[in-house]
Amino acid sequence: MTTFLCPLLGNGVIVMLERYYALPSTADRIRALWLGPAIERYAVWLAERRISGARGRGCIAVLIQFNCFAQAHGARDWSSLPEQVAPFIASRMRRQRRSRDRHELQTRRSQFRVPVEQLLRLVIAGYVGTVRRSPWPFSTIAPHFPDYLRDERGLRWPSIGGYAGHLRALQRYLARTGVGKLSQLTPRLISGFLTAHARHVRGRQVVRCAGNLRVFLRYLHRERILPKDLSRAVPRGRVYQDAALPRAIPWTDVDRAVTGIDRRSAVGKRDYAILLLLTTYGLRANEVASLKLDDLDWCAVQMRIVERKAGNTTVYPLAGTVGDAIITYLREARPECSDRHVFLTVRAPFRPLVYWDVSQRAAWHLRRAGVRIPRVGSRTLRHSCVQHLVDADVPFKVIGDYIGHRTDVATQNYAKVAVHKLRALVIGEAEDIL
Repeated sequence: MTTFLCPLLGNGVIVMLERYYALPSTADRIRALWLGPAIERYAVWLAERRISGARGRGCIAVLIQFNCFAQAHGARDWSSLPEQVAPFIASRMRRQRRSRDRHELQTRRSQFRVPVEQLLRLVIAGYVGTVRRSPWPFSTIAPHFPDYLRDERGLRWPSIGGYAGHLRALQRYLARTGVGKLSQLTPRLISGFLTAHARHVRGRQVVRCAGNLRVFLRYLHRERILPKDLSRAVPRGRVYQDAALPRAIPWTDVDRAVTGIDRRSAVGKRDYAILLLLTTYGLRANEVASLKLDDLDWCAVQMRIVERKAGNTTVYPLAGTVGDAIITYLREARPECSDRHVFLTVRAPFRPLVYWDVSQRAAWHLRRAGVRIPRVGSRTLRHSCVQHLVDADVPFKVIGDYIGHRTDVATQNYAKVAVHKLRALVIGEAEDIL
């Protein structure tokens, strides 16, 4: 046994298993296992992250099963444990009830994989386990391209992630066509990629992909990775301004989704406050996720939204309903955590929500309320907020300032949903109504 991989901890180790098991005999039985010292260290790791008792016992139960499996299959030292992970998961999955639901199968597999890999990262130096995120595309050829986007072009990480998605699609296309090197890239291959990519995404995404590809090709030529600048070979598509309608839904549907949230749980209290922010102020998902406790001025009854998309900061009066919802969440549902972000996950280890978390929670509640539209999410509530203001005859300049638009042109897109104003224009009752 390679005991040097699990250094002795203080007296704090002794009490950690008792935190998850009421009977001392149960804790003693776990300590007596072959992986007992490692499981003790894992219990400390769980307690430091305030993992609940039920979840902690579930993780430790998986490790007990892994201990028996590894010993039964010839493992003699901890360094040989990584090769036992895949067979262990396969054996446990065979004992589970069969399901055709892909998401359910992935969830069950994670229930066995995650605790084992967390344990091995603690006791085996250099162990990585399953890599959840795909590596950056073309990272071996152009490893500093993300740094170029961030440092020289000044892009934020959501925009940089968009580059990664488009370049990953290009990487897959080149692999399918048998092109192994970027030096073999030709204008014909570029055109073929964009044609194939257009079958799976919308027109605006194709234009954005072409723009990202031009930036990437210019960078490769600048770094002398490509002998020629192929950016001029990327065709320029055309997307007409105001060609699509905003994704707004009737205000009755918005009200049904917000009021239908079950606020008896911590998740419900958090999501209720989030949806009120989205619908009342028309905030973007990233602006809600970035909201911090310091941005709430309770004495002045104000809320500050910083680092908006337009680069400005907006101060809003804190509406009574929204303020009450946030206070209820902070007092009754927000986990005890040193992080200053307002909205956190409800399960340990606690972390701030990111923008896709906010959008997914909004989409879940909208679907639960019976809203059936394409691409439902937090943007749907933002557009609905604007349409609600348009229907109330609020001037477009005021609406643009309220929701944080950089220019008036962006707000004019919502003129298409001002049906009552358009009707007045058609019949000639008001020429300057807009």
